[in-house]
Amino acid sequence: MTHINVLDPGASPLDYYGFELRRYREAAGLTQKQLGDVLNYTGSLVGQIETARKLPTPAFSERADVALGTGGLLSRLVVLVMRSQLPAWFQQVAELEARATEICTFQMGMVHGLLQTKAYAQATLGTIDETNLDDRTAVRLARQSIFVKGEPPVFWLVLSEAALYQEIGGPATMREQLAHLLSFEFDPRVNIQVLPFSAGAHAGLTGSFTVFRFTSDPTIVYTEGYGSGHPTANPDTVKDCSLRYDHLQAAALSLKDSAELIRRVMEDRYGEQVA
Repeated sequence: MTHINVLDPGASPLDYYGFELRRYREAAGLTQKQLGDVLNYTGSLVGQIETARKLPTPAFSERADVALGTGGLLSRLVVLVMRSQLPAWFQQVAELEARATEICTFQMGMVHGLLQTKAYAQATLGTIDETNLDDRTAVRLARQSIFVKGEPPVFWLVLSEAALYQEIGGPATMREQLAHLLSFEFDPRVNIQVLPFSAGAHAGLTGSFTVFRFTSDPTIVYTEGYGSGHPTANPDTVKDCSLRYDHLQAAALSLKDSAELIRRVMEDRYGEQVA
């Protein structure tokens, strides 16, 4: 008799992950509850992941790899699982983030997803639609794993000062988010500059954009609309946006002065208030 929960491992990365987790668990002679006890999760959660009804997390995958002796298979698969859960139009962008050697982005209204905290990401994703919010937040945060791989990209962010004052998720969330930005202050691979209000008219007034550079592939420029993304390797667009980015960096505060402004806004606007 065929088991009702048998998965087709070729159906999706999530199905493949569940299939492999069950295969390794059964080879180890463990029930779902026993594996859950070892991993400090419930047996129910193990079952939901095995049947592709729940997303695995990187932490779950790391523990399962150790407990089941998979050689790191699940940790490698979870990256593909998370990427497959992104909106279809954004999956290509996540691949660009993973392959790029340098990412240069200008953001007008909010902190870039690669530097968002959990609470800030949840607040932005849940603005209109709170469906599966925990899973969608986990998927966004999983993109940040590019910073802990063997050769992480160099990341440059020019952030409009307005984003520091746009209160997303409340004062505590903003305080945590700005503190997170400051945690990169002495990281040479993650560089944050603030474009101050005093810059006036600037080269990024037409909107946010990102430039992806690679070791051997052509440079790609990415812009975004509502529910759609627009990557292009058109030489004229790349040349124009690269020039714009140079001007934005020149108009922005230095790395040191940017950190000082972020710290000042964090303390003055979002600091602990005494009643």
